[in-house]
Amino acid sequence: MANQKQYDVAVVGVTGAVGQKILEMMEEIDFPIKQLHPLASKRSAGKNVVFKGEEVEIKEAKPEAFEGVEIALFSAGGSVSRQLAHEAVERGAVVIDNTSAFRMDENVPLVVPEVNKEDINENNGIIANPNCSTIQMVVALEPLREKFGLNRVIVSTYQSVSGSGNAAVEELKDQSRKMLDGQEPEASILPVKSEEKHYPIAFNALPQIDVFEDNHYTFEEMKMINETKKIMHQPELKVAATCVRLPFFYSHAESVYIEVDGDDVSIENLQDALRDQPGIVLEDDIANQVYPTPLSSEGKTDVFVGRIRKDLDVPNGFHFWVVSDNLLKGAAWNSVQIAQAFIQQD
Repeated sequence: MANQKQYDVAVVGVTGAVGQKILEMMEEIDFPIKQLHPLASKRSAGKNVVFKGEEVEIKEAKPEAFEGVEIALFSAGGSVSRQLAHEAVERGAVVIDNTSAFRMDENVPLVVPEVNKEDINENNGIIANPNCSTIQMVVALEPLREKFGLNRVIVSTYQSVSGSGNAAVEELKDQSRKMLDGQEPEASILPVKSEEKHYPIAFNALPQIDVFEDNHYTFEEMKMINETKKIMHQPELKVAATCVRLPFFYSHAESVYIEVDGDDVSIENLQDALRDQPGIVLEDDIANQVYPTPLSSEGKTDVFVGRIRKDLDVPNGFHFWVVSDNLLKGAAWNSVQIAQAFIQQD
């Protein structure tokens, strides 16, 4: 639309995997950008990114870089967000932050547009983008909660290495080559970059994502637990999570168990509730071996749901399988959706 308002938009962490996907998504949907401000670390300043066929110079992410910026999408790590997000807000920008820095701040809305878009109105300059695994799960949960109620969630995740960044993707490639050649793999990133002890991810499964908390859950697991309750405005919801890193490159999969409020709900009821919902693709045809996989969801913005089945012992219990691209719906696309929803309400 020629008369649509356009915005000065900054992308912080533009050289990273999520930052690059944010640019791709904004270009794909023709986000109304008046001027793009690509921001990154000092070592990347002076290089260029390509947006809509034109090269745009990357500037260093520092407070004065946000002068004139109206929307700033942050994806450069929690320390950068804590350092610069409020600086951007003070200069008039609305920040959409893709890190864990502000997610559990009671004054910061935590938003998945398919679930709680209206919370955007409660922002004080910062809107938080949830954890990738949380996003895809709550998208699948919300239509079920609306129709049948929800009182318990138990999730086990099967997460790709790209959730730990491009370096982890390269480490998996290197380890796989070495192990196939009969060599000893070197592990320096997973399960946690900052920890001294590492394990090979190739041909392995690591039941640790992020650091361990005092309650024996990992930080990733606690993110899923706490963020789900906040997004769904249901602090009493019973949620438990086990998060596991597996040796594939992109997309996260989840096995989800839920308990609804009534005992008379059927598999077909759940399928009907999910079918045709925005952002959800139901792939649940066991007669024809149809169900979602990480490979089939890679590069797509939707959340895919399948393998819906009733628990054999608990009348109100159900199991299902959820898959989504962690760099898109789990990060970049959800951030861009928040920006879209913000300008629609602006």
